[in-house]
Amino acid sequence: MKKLLLFLFCTILIFGGNKAMSENVKQPLEQPFAQGELNPYNKYFTGTTYLHRLSANDDVWNSSIANVTFEPGARTNWHKHSGGQILLVTAGEGRYQEKGKSVQILKKGDVVRIPLNVEHWHGAAPDCWFSHISIETNLPDNQTTWLEPVTDEEYLKEEVK
Repeated sequence: MKKLLLFLFCTILIFGGNKAMSENVKQPLEQPFAQGELNPYNKYFTGTTYLHRLSANDDVWNSSIANVTFEPGARTNWHKHSGGQILLVTAGEGRYQEKGKSVQILKKGDVVRIPLNVEHWHGAAPDCWFSHISIETNLPDNQTTWLEPVTDEEYLKEEVK
């Protein structure tokens, strides 16, 4: 009986501990803007992301601003913007890569200015939530062209700067 109780206790400790550890990784970020709802563009992402529109495009400002939150491991497909894009990192740890260049680690306070028509992807670190403000520039003519998904090999590439 003692062995059975010890076995049950160890099993609960192991599986309960693993669950608690995975829940710690899955905790939403403390960030200045709302996380938002499930991203309606998730078909162009690997993993789950959330979108909170902060400022929609209009005829006065000609830009669109949104808070995008990525669960650990989530990332965009390769894509490009005909009018460019600016990312303002607000929380967590992320990744950014332009086609043919090294992966960059992104941290809170980083700013990424993405030139017109440059193929790139961005997303969360494998074990950390990530959030950035996305500013779509040069609207109304800025079009996003979604390309192929980022492979696990590309995403996990150790060559980072």
